[in-house]
Amino acid sequence: MASIDISSAPAAPNERVIHPRWVRITHWINAIAIFVMIGSGWQIYNASPLFPFTFPRGITIGGWLAGAIMWHLAAMWVLVINGIVYVTLGILSGRFRRKLFPIYPSQVLADIKAALTGHLSHDDLSIYNAVQKLLYLGVILSGVLVVLTGLSIWKPVQLQELTALFGGYDGARYVHFLAMSLIAGFIVVHVVLALLVPKSLRAMIRGDRR
Repeated sequence: MASIDISSAPAAPNERVIHPRWVRITHWINAIAIFVMIGSGWQIYNASPLFPFTFPRGITIGGWLAGAIMWHLAAMWVLVINGIVYVTLGILSGRFRRKLFPIYPSQVLADIKAALTGHLSHDDLSIYNAVQKLLYLGVILSGVLVVLTGLSIWKPVQLQELTALFGGYDGARYVHFLAMSLIAGFIVVHVVLALLVPKSLRAMIRGDRR
């Protein structure tokens, strides 16, 4: 089995892989887990809606409340374990430091303007623009939030201190829904950009080289 290099030093000039193997593996595991969690979560939401709408049954997972809960909890543990691996390797390897920081508001505004006018460059996929940095960091934080609020909803008595941080059981449900919505919004943008820049999708499948 090939070893995983998690050294904090930047990649040498001859190491041209854009996405290391561990990034690609954890990325696709996360994608599957989040897909199952969102679909089953919508079925759970439909059993006790927070807002005056429900999600179409055809886009939910689980078939009924108990089935949805089983799918949701199974995917939750996959997401948690895989997420811990991803974040740990991202920190230890220095990838997060190199890829996601620093983020300057002026650069975010400039890149948003460039994106809206069709002038945002995607020539070098190994370098994230300011908008990508903000979105990736935001979805990681949203993932942490969705897990913590999910635990608060699942075990409100056993984890009552955690539940209290979100304003109680009902408050945790609203924050959980917000975090889910942010992740779903990120996925829509992520998929659209992958379709507009196909080489970014190839890089996440093959690793690709610059």
